[in-house]
This record gives sequence, structure tokens and C-alpha cells, in this order.
Amino acid sequence: MADRSKIEWTDATWNPVRGCIKISPGCKHCYAATFAERFRGVVGHPYQHGFEPRLIPAKLNDPLRWAAPRMIFVNSMSDLFQQFVPDQYIAQVAEVMVRARWHTFQVLTKRASRMQELLSGSIRFAGEATNIWWGVSVENKKHGLARIDLLRGSPAHVRFLSIEPLLENLGEIDLSGIHWVIVGGESGYGARPMKRDWVMKIKQQCRDQGVRFFFKQWGGVHKKQAGRLLDGRTYDEYPEVVAPAC
Repeated sequence: MADRSKIEWTDATWNPVRGCIKISPGCKHCYAATFAERFRGVVGHPYQHGFEPRLIPAKLNDPLRWAAPRMIFVNSMSDLFQQFVPDQYIAQVAEVMVRARWHTFQVLTKRASRMQELLSGSIRFAGEATNIWWGVSVENKKHGLARIDLLRGSPAHVRFLSIEPLLENLGEIDLSGIHWVIVGGESGYGARPMKRDWVMKIKQQCRDQGVRFFFKQWGGVHKKQAGRLLDGRTYDEYPEVVAPAC
């Protein structure tokens, strides 16, 4: 678990799964894969096997050891709903999130179909938890928009979209049942450009449909220089965090 995450929309990260298989255009320049592969072969390093998918049971109970409330991004270096992750293991992760009710967990996936299936079945109890937010990645129309429909059909207290990297104009988006939208451009070597008009169209739709909007970054090869100002200001909106019952 990593405290003080550099990811703008969270406080900490928790990775009971490491590594992932690329499945769509948004994965092309995956920051997690790039980071992990730097340490392939380094004996004793958490990523000595690079970005090969692995379960990390020793990390399962980490959130229970954090006394102070955190906003925690679950599997920042993986995807909980990959096919290689057993249903039972996903249920164990969900049980920890429910038990650690003083934290707010953010679960993000590109495997929206499997998430919907499990939230409608064996982990429905976690979808009902107010401290767990469930989200899908949306990079383009072809792959991303279908994930929104699957998310909308998933039993969940809070649903969110991570529209990063935004690779094209998404057009009109139905945001019914969605509570939060994050938008960001791709960063690092080979970053694909994001146009201002694409961002503004999403922001306006969030305003029109009553959805909280978070602008993460413009991205690019030098993302710090590009910054994260949109029309001269930052947009750091979040869904309402519900205090845990005593």
C-alpha cells in the first residue's frame, strides 16, 4: 500500500493484485506497465517479474492496518476483474473494503462485464456499501461507451468514469446513474494528444446532467508543464462521501 499517492484524485493505493493484460487502445502506453517493467529481473523487488499478472494475498489486509481515513485507489497497478483473478479472491478484496468502512475505496476496471456480473451476484454486498466507488475506464467510443452502459446496470452506491486517456471526441454521453467523471490526457513518451473541445464537451454534459467533474491533467510528454488548469482554474469535484455508521 502506498500513502500519499501522486495520482491527483486519490490519497493512497492498494494492490492485492499486480500486473495486467492489455485489452484496448487505452492500454497502449500504460504507466503501470512501463513502471513495472523497469524492475523486471531485480531480485526482491515487488516487480521483479515485471507486469506479469499475480495475486498478492499478503497485501489483502493492508487497509485494515490504516487507522486514519484514506481515499484508496484499488489496484492502481492492475485490474481486479481480469479473468485470471478467481471470483473467491475478488470476494476477499470486497470483504476487506466493507470491513474497512472508515476508508473510501475507488475500484476502476476495463472489464466492466465481469464487474457487473459479480456486483449482481457474489459481491452484491460490496455494491451496497457506501464507502466503495465503482468505476470504468473510457478512452474512446468503440470500447469505452459500452462500459458505461454496463456500469450503469451494476448495483452500486457510487459509479464513476475515468475518461483517461481521452483519445477522441466522445460525442453525446448518457450520464444517468453516474456520479463522478474524471477526465485526463495521456502522458509520457508517445502520448497521444487530447483536444480542448473534447474536454469542454464532457464538462458541459456533466453540468447539464448534474455529475461531479474532475479534470486531472492535459498530459503530454511534459505533463507538469502542461498542468491541469482548465479555463484558468482547477476542477477537483468529488461525489459526496458518506460518513460510516458507528
